[in-house]
Amino acid sequence: MDKLLIDNIRKHISISDDELDQLSPYFQSTSVDKKKFLLQQGDICRFEGFVLDGCFRIFSYDQKGNDNTLYFAAKDWWLMDNDSFLNQLPSELNMQALEDSTVLLIKRDDKMMLYEKMPIVEKLFRVMSQKALVAWQRRLIRNHCETAKERYTHFIQTYPDIASKIKDKQLASYLGIRHEFLSKIKKQ
Repeated sequence: MDKLLIDNIRKHISISDDELDQLSPYFQSTSVDKKKFLLQQGDICRFEGFVLDGCFRIFSYDQKGNDNTLYFAAKDWWLMDNDSFLNQLPSELNMQALEDSTVLLIKRDDKMMLYEKMPIVEKLFRVMSQKALVAWQRRLIRNHCETAKERYTHFIQTYPDIASKIKDKQLASYLGIRHEFLSKIKKQ
């Protein structure tokens, strides 16, 4: 198992080397070229991914064809479409590589089987889900309570590695503002 994934898992739970050895075969390395999609709207998400290298943008298109960025996933981040993955419904999201990327994928069926076989796996993903929910809540609060400039500053300070990989248009989409408004903020 890749050291980056092991370190990430151990940030969330205590897990033995033997348990990691049992878990390891279920993660498969996949390369995704820049601009290629790991998941497209309308497809069913049958995996969860851990980014070893590169960066992804997770976004959707609205009825007018505008894209709305939900989040970015860079090195040492997880990515998936929870709704499609859990409910096996067509995804409303796209996962696109912003640069040549490598991810470790675990298939949905394998993950569900591991929940039964290895309770520590269920604990891992429960803890990660709880932490992700807290992050989403904080982002929602920022979106409602902070100005666009404050949200921009927070993003740049919190995620400098991601900020250097994305275009202004993608960042504006994430912040929920127009590209022109982001340009004005950056000039200030």
